[in-house]
Amino acid sequence: MSIGTLFGIGGTSVISRALGEGKKEKARKSCAFCFWGCVFVGILLAALILIFIDPILNLIGASADTYEYAKSYLSIIVFAGPFVLISNCYGNVVRTEGESGKAMLGLLLGNLVNVILDPIFILALGLDIKGAAIATVIGNIVGAGFYISYFLKGKSMLSIRLKDFTVKQGIAASVLAIGVPAALGDVLMSVSQIIINSQMSHYGDMSVAGMGVAMKVITITGMICMGLGQGVQPILGYCVGAKTWKRFKEVFKFTIIFALILGTVLAAICYVFTNQIVSAFLTDQTAFAYAVQFARILLSTSFLFGVFYVLVNALQAMGAATPALLISMSRQGTIFIPVLFILQAVIGMTGLVWAQPVADVLSILIAAILFGKTMKKMQML
Repeated sequence: MSIGTLFGIGGTSVISRALGEGKKEKARKSCAFCFWGCVFVGILLAALILIFIDPILNLIGASADTYEYAKSYLSIIVFAGPFVLISNCYGNVVRTEGESGKAMLGLLLGNLVNVILDPIFILALGLDIKGAAIATVIGNIVGAGFYISYFLKGKSMLSIRLKDFTVKQGIAASVLAIGVPAALGDVLMSVSQIIINSQMSHYGDMSVAGMGVAMKVITITGMICMGLGQGVQPILGYCVGAKTWKRFKEVFKFTIIFALILGTVLAAICYVFTNQIVSAFLTDQTAFAYAVQFARILLSTSFLFGVFYVLVNALQAMGAATPALLISMSRQGTIFIPVLFILQAVIGMTGLVWAQPVADVLSILIAAILFGKTMKKMQML
């Protein structure tokens, strides 16, 4: 998913700015580079995960009780590798043409197929954890297939054809300059989750389960706010390419205010209905209690998610690679990981949970400062 973000966010930034500058050929070649990059890297990563599956499971903290389940699931879902990349990438790229409906439809189709097939494979066919994995693989194939068919129909000004693929003309460098920081944020999120699971496992499997569900609760707020930030990125990128700074400021101001309101409403709803949301995932009372406690801690700053994602995507739209890299490293890395161990040492298990809200606040402050400096610099060019 993080590599899909690399090509998706990096490609969106380059393509939207190229379209703003009227460079349609560059936009086409950038799109093709992203597609074949997803294919090549997806196959490579799938092979590496299969080869090193046992060390990977040990690294992420699989216990004796969960090891076989995890291995069974991962050994199947890994075959969705290239399709996961394509789905994540083109859910972003398609929006650069203003086709937000098609971008959403591709994501919805894949997830709906997954939801429909889960009970069929898990319960009706009795495949259990393997059924969940197979349903996920098929869902990702359907989602990726939708985006591929969209481009092959020839209605798009962009291209995924091999003849348009190139790493020259600064296309690969431009995509990677923005994409790598975005992907790094996702990678560090996975790394931080591995560390949390590893440390949380000292307090028992039920605490790990509770933390996993608590993360799903804040995902409701986080993913919607992330979508808002990613949705505005092509508009801001086009404004940067066309150097229409007045419109850029108007769009940014509206979006940042809307993001704060949206984040606050979503966080409030999740807080009020935490018990009901958690009960959809857990029946064990110990795990349930942990999940409710952890979720409410994490929700304390989730109302700021929208502001954070708008700031990050605005920097990516401006092609500000270094500031984007600094922010990506801070929220889940350079700030979060040290804070996690410090708070665990001071207040124990709940310190592992409070680390995220602390990192959220500090990261937003850094993002706001870097955005202000980048904005002043860009307007002088």
